[in-house]
Amino acid sequence: MIKGVRRSGKSSITYNLAKKFETKETLIMNFEDPRLKNIYAGDILKAIEIYQRKLGVNNPKMTVFDEVQNIKKWENIARLLAEARNIKVVVTGSSSKLMSAEYASVLTGRHIDKEMFPLIFREFVNWNDINADGIEMDKNRAEIMNLLEEYLKYGGFPEVVLMKKDKFKLLRTYFDDILTKDIIRRFGIREIKKIEILAKIYLANVSTLQSFNKLKNVISASLDTVERFSNFFETARLFFYVPKFSYATLKEQVLNPKKVYCIDTGLINSIAFRFSENFGRLMENLVAIELFRRRSYWHNDWEIYYWKDYQQHETDFIVKEGPEVRQLIQVTCASGKDEIEKREIDGLIKGSEELNCKNLLVITHDYEDEIKTENKTMRCLPLWKWLINVK
Repeated sequence: MIKGVRRSGKSSITYNLAKKFETKETLIMNFEDPRLKNIYAGDILKAIEIYQRKLGVNNPKMTVFDEVQNIKKWENIARLLAEARNIKVVVTGSSSKLMSAEYASVLTGRHIDKEMFPLIFREFVNWNDINADGIEMDKNRAEIMNLLEEYLKYGGFPEVVLMKKDKFKLLRTYFDDILTKDIIRRFGIREIKKIEILAKIYLANVSTLQSFNKLKNVISASLDTVERFSNFFETARLFFYVPKFSYATLKEQVLNPKKVYCIDTGLINSIAFRFSENFGRLMENLVAIELFRRRSYWHNDWEIYYWKDYQQHETDFIVKEGPEVRQLIQVTCASGKDEIEKREIDGLIKGSEELNCKNLLVITHDYEDEIKTENKTMRCLPLWKWLINVK
């Protein structure tokens, strides 16, 4: 199961998987094709029979259901093909329309979910024919930093990356489509104006703490409505939320304000931000999404939090794995040691003491070194280098 935010490249990666088989061994059905839009699940079996007759084969080795979300009971056909006919079935669709709860009972133990994100920065660098391997990474530093600025401004949606102009216009279309098709229509939202306002509030306030209790007054809605709308945003992968780390009860974690982040910095800039005035918050947003991406791809046991104490010391990200806090991360737009604010260093020190973690990282704009203070060692690493060292 390949799912993720709209336009993130799910179909492209699926077609690349299909290339591993001979043409006669693969059947691809794109359910956004007008000729397939109104078919039923049972019609899929008829299509496979036609495929068998035309090509003179028994069964395809691989069948792709691309954008399957509009086909009711597709999961029953997928199970039948996999179990009775030994066919590999790859399914793609937007996260909002392929919620695991809706197919889990039919495909229990028979499916693997993979989430697609927009292009990672290393892929973006490769697309621009810049070598970022080994010693070449430092040799091409200036070019890579220029690309990072472009990546922060326009994001990583593949079609946007390939465009030469009108990038923001396309990004605004993406935002409208996600909000309208993947959220408002998908979940039958009637209070359209309120959910639009809430989405734009989140866009304008990424990388900041947001309280559902306060937001209900801003949009004149109930607390339950704000929570529901926020959950819909996350299901569609438009926004992600980072809770406060606490050894206390789960209830306390739920009640504390959460930090909000958007799936793509290009969406933020196209709707809400002036790029140069919000560079630090865009950097933090990019780090958040990269952490979510690494968790999804390689580190499924990661839990991601922020930390804050009663004296307002704060650490941007806490990476927890099992019972252990494995890393504390602070993000700053500093390009030199003297530009790193004292509160950011203090936040790491206090967090390190409270959470018993010595792995301290400061992600900077362009400063690399170690800072030693109060028997603590903090590694400083430029954002571009942290992003390129993918794992």
